[in-house]
Amino acid sequence: MWYFLIKQAALDRAHYQALQKRAVLTEVELFNEPYENWYIFSVEKEAYTAFMDHLDRDGISYDLTADRPTREEMLDSMR
Repeated sequence: MWYFLIKQAALDRAHYQALQKRAVLTEVELFNEPYENWYIFSVEKEAYTAFMDHLDRDGISYDLTADRPTREEMLDSMR
């Protein structure tokens, strides 16, 4: 499984819905101000290249990891 992490502000509603259809699971990590919320899209190994190509074509920036980051790890990356 691969995990694509995208800041909520980077996606409009149409992009979010399109990515939800391509992912196995979508999660939202909510953070209080001044931190941004994150979308986490879980994608099977076989579909990860197509998912990444879709993001790259649309110019959406993301972080990619093979292990689901913890909430604390995500918070640390924003500090």
